[in-house]
Amino acid sequence: MVDPTSELNEDISPEDAPVCETCDAALVDTPDQRVVTWIADGAVRTVHFCDEACRSEWSLPGGQ
Repeated sequence: MVDPTSELNEDISPEDAPVCETCDAALVDTPDQRVVTWIADGAVRTVHFCDEACRSEWSLPGGQ
């Protein structure tokens, strides 16, 4: 797992990089990536996306 406070574009292998929730692409050297974070059932949830196009195809679980 990658430290979310680190620079995500530096020295990360595709195996260790977060993946796009929509298309499953490894997010290595993706300056346009988006991240959505929310609280559900008392836990923090986070999903990553390649860009705004992949982000717009996804909906928050529960339709919120």
